Amino acid sequence: MDRNTLTGLVLIGLLLTVFTIINKPSEAELKAKQEKVEKAKLAKTKASLKDTLSLVSPDRDVVDSLQEVPVQKNITKTLIKDSVFSRSTDKFRIDFSTKGGQISAMYLNDYRSYVDYNKDVKSALCLFKKGDHLTSYSFYDGDKRIQTKDLDFRLKNESKSTVVLEAPYKSGVIRQTYKLKENSYNIDYQVAFVNLNEISKDNIQLNWKTSFLRTEKLLSEQRRVSTICFDEQEEGFDYLSETSEDDKSFENEVNWIAYKQSYFSSFLKPKSPFQKKGTAIKVSLYEEGKAKDSTHIKDFSSNLTLSLDKNSNNTASFSWYFGPNDYEVLNGYDSEYDNILNFGWGLFRWINIYAVQPVFNFLLSLGLGLGLAIFLLTFLIKLALMPVQWKMFVSSVKMRILKPKTEALNAKYPNKDDAMKKQMEMMNLYKQSGASPLSGCLPMLIQMPILLAVFRFFPASFNLRQQSFLWADDLSSYDSIFDFGFSIPLYGDHISLFTLMMSATTVAYTFMNSGNVQQPTQPGMPNMKVLMYLLPIMMIFFFNNYASGLSYYYFVSTLFSILIMFMIKKFFVDEEKLKLKMENMATSAAAAGPKKKSRFQERLEEMQKKQQEALKNKNK
Repeated sequence: MDRNTLTGLVLIGLLLTVFTIINKPSEAELKAKQEKVEKAKLAKTKASLKDTLSLVSPDRDVVDSLQEVPVQKNITKTLIKDSVFSRSTDKFRIDFSTKGGQISAMYLNDYRSYVDYNKDVKSALCLFKKGDHLTSYSFYDGDKRIQTKDLDFRLKNESKSTVVLEAPYKSGVIRQTYKLKENSYNIDYQVAFVNLNEISKDNIQLNWKTSFLRTEKLLSEQRRVSTICFDEQEEGFDYLSETSEDDKSFENEVNWIAYKQSYFSSFLKPKSPFQKKGTAIKVSLYEEGKAKDSTHIKDFSSNLTLSLDKNSNNTASFSWYFGPNDYEVLNGYDSEYDNILNFGWGLFRWINIYAVQPVFNFLLSLGLGLGLAIFLLTFLIKLALMPVQWKMFVSSVKMRILKPKTEALNAKYPNKDDAMKKQMEMMNLYKQSGASPLSGCLPMLIQMPILLAVFRFFPASFNLRQQSFLWADDLSSYDSIFDFGFSIPLYGDHISLFTLMMSATTVAYTFMNSGNVQQPTQPGMPNMKVLMYLLPIMMIFFFNNYASGLSYYYFVSTLFSILIMFMIKKFFVDEEKLKLKMENMATSAAAAGPKKKSRFQERLEEMQKKQQEALKNKNK
């Protein structure tokens, strides 16, 4: 392995390192502050029980206890009636609230939270419960601002698949219609402002808020990839910051809004795009110690200005999606929903969608387990890249064979003034011997897009969620063979065995190629061998909290690299024969006489002449 090849390897390692640091915030010590959180929640509950005036929509689980709270004599206000009822399909169960006529809770039948999965409890996954989700329309009646969340809606039908909720207002009615479908995560939703001539219909806004519940093993990782995504006309797809609070007001109409977390999302797509005026979105984080800090992911909120169909009772129609971030499912809606999946940008995304994912899905379709499918996917990738690895190895052998001659040239031209002359003789040496310093670096650059693409693929792949393999209970999250009970800065509160195995194979591969490393001759240059061994140690810290499926892939990939390198050395490349061939090429080139110089050589000679003339003028 020559210096150029190693430089490419180190650059890729640094890119992966920086890439990891940017996408990985520090792990909060959730266990240490759990008692503090519980106390805060208890204090909040007691405070709410004392203030009956603030009870607008009590949770059904605590309704009975709330009714026993004594009401003071000077209280004249009454609680707003809030009835909750449910509707189900094969995909989900929805709780509707008559207060505001809105969805109050969402349960996905086919999935479980990590807690239920770990306890083997057959319970539907709850995306959000009562109090975590709000949809309210606001409009002006003269100078008075009206919000539908404060209105009492009545159920107007008893259909299983259609829910119609109406609230009378003056001479008209506000009607919300939800149409549920079997075998679909979509809800056809419509709101109509019927016979409401008194209100202004040009700036009716929908206020949509959601606080997703924690559903995965590692809350910090779930937060790290959660944000609001959107498709803006003229500008296309974009999203708010995933790691900090962020907001945006729009300069174009908006085709759809998506509240995205790690493996599930909610899309709201209007039939007519949301107007740009007044439309804004925001992501908010939780302060440490607050009640939601250990139970919820983030707060998402949107103010969306509607485009009403005035020819049909001033209606606005929507398609509302509540479901998994599965590429096959999202891509089936033909609305570019799949853009929310972080498979990387540009070439990396293209590699994942059109190469890695189809092969992976094919392997899964054969009925293989996730562990075996990842193993075979890695084997196929390494098989496809074997010619590249072959080229890198042959190049490193050639550079090692030429090392005595290059060292002799360095000794022949020790002065910086002779750098051009030394460079020209180096080029002639490489050309005559059939070697090139770039032939080891270029194959490394070919592999880099695949390395970075796979780095994005496994954490974003829905197929890994809650799939076990060996000691890993969930390949979409970290594996642990020992929990410390406390958190070590920059490392975590557990030991990931797949990460240790990945690091160990990387060290073995480094040792296997350490003999090919050329140490830099220039003073002040870093020791390349030290850098090579430093990278695996850094990986232990950076990958400890990452998806075990990703660490497993890199472990198997490096294992295959070691095996391929061993086979190439043992059976396919004879170093002595290669050395003899290079010497014969050099002898033949010398006997043939000087060849026509390339344009690069001519420019190099011209630069050398100018440099020499400049030195002569300087010495006069």
